[in-house]
Amino acid sequence: MATRRDLIKMTEDELAAFLHLPSSMSVATHSPSNAIHLVAMWYGFYGDDLAFWTYSKSQKVKNLERNSSITCLVESGNSYDQLRGVEIVGTCEIVRDLEVVRSIGNSVFSRYYPEADPAASLVFLSSAPKRVGVIIKATKMVSWDHSKLAGAY
Repeated sequence: MATRRDLIKMTEDELAAFLHLPSSMSVATHSPSNAIHLVAMWYGFYGDDLAFWTYSKSQKVKNLERNSSITCLVESGNSYDQLRGVEIVGTCEIVRDLEVVRSIGNSVFSRYYPEADPAASLVFLSSAPKRVGVIIKATKMVSWDHSKLAGAY
């Protein structure tokens, strides 16, 4: 018999489609005191991996340099019957290679500004030398889509 958890789990195709929507991702890292440092980030992809770019001196980068463990959350919905999301648990790779950083930045830009003038992309990418790429190596993903419950709670 299927569990409630089984009923709301996204298929691989549903999960991929959901992650390709231009949503924000909550990113959790461990601070020096081991408290959770939680921030919202725009994200893109590097190959098949989720990725984001951020300033190299940011707190999240300092945290990830000490401990590469990362947990992320992408979610949507304003009522119980609309809740969808995915928790991503894993480690990350901090990348400083400028071409890779630009590639990640371009992925982020094109997701959130798909119809922008190409000149805007150049302005956006001009900060790449001050940034690093963070590539998430997921070891576990947990998804849910409450619309699959069809109103039966």
